Amino acid sequence: MEKIGDFVLKISKRHNHRAFKYFTRKRSTQAAAAVQQDLQHELEGIKDAGTWKGERVITSKQGPTIHVAGSQADILNFCANNYLGLSSHPEVIEAGKKALDTHGAGLSSVRFICGTQDLHKELEDKISKFHKKEDTILYASCFDANAGLFEVLLGPEDAVISDELNHASIIDGIRLCKAKRFRYKHTDMKDLEQNLKDASSCHKKLIATDGVFSMDGSVAPLPDITRLGNEYGALVFIDECHGTGFLDQPAEELMSILDWKLIS
Repeated sequence: MEKIGDFVLKISKRHNHRAFKYFTRKRSTQAAAAVQQDLQHELEGIKDAGTWKGERVITSKQGPTIHVAGSQADILNFCANNYLGLSSHPEVIEAGKKALDTHGAGLSSVRFICGTQDLHKELEDKISKFHKKEDTILYASCFDANAGLFEVLLGPEDAVISDELNHASIIDGIRLCKAKRFRYKHTDMKDLEQNLKDASSCHKKLIATDGVFSMDGSVAPLPDITRLGNEYGALVFIDECHGTGFLDQPAEELMSILDWKLIS
């Protein structure tokens, strides 16, 4: 038979455990409320500054004109990257339907764990041949590609020299690495050269630039950038999301400029 003292001790421990759970839950609730209050204050500041951006709900195919929820009118669309109209091209849509029938709706896991599909490898091979490069790795987005590049290539003893108007994905990718960071004025080759001189003591040097700057439409002076890269022993990284198929010059001419460079 259980002793009275042991029974009382057991009850006491049980109640203390419950009290601790209540205490931690209360503290957690208070912390969440404090964070929510801070976030609400920050959101109000964004709205007061006029920089709040609501989400558009598109109810049609992507194209030069689209339909959005809450409006019956055709809306002109100037903000998509659908330069060649491929996202709603009949042949692309038909190929997508066939791929769903033969390969399903996805791998249900990441590539590193369960591998990739033959369709992905075929696309990578075609992209490599088009760009005259050794190999290609597909990412779901350029944001993902840029997030995975700089941290792998660069360490604390290295330097990355970035155009001041580079895309947000390049900036975020650079933040993930431990390299020394330099920034040059937009397409200013004199300032780029000065930054290369300032980074001369670093082990590896990487110049990072958009090929075509999507927000402004300006084109990076790639011949001058690669000349400076060669002169100062720096690699050149080019985010080529907005140039291929858009620039009014043959692909081979563009690729001859890019030659040995890293392309995202």
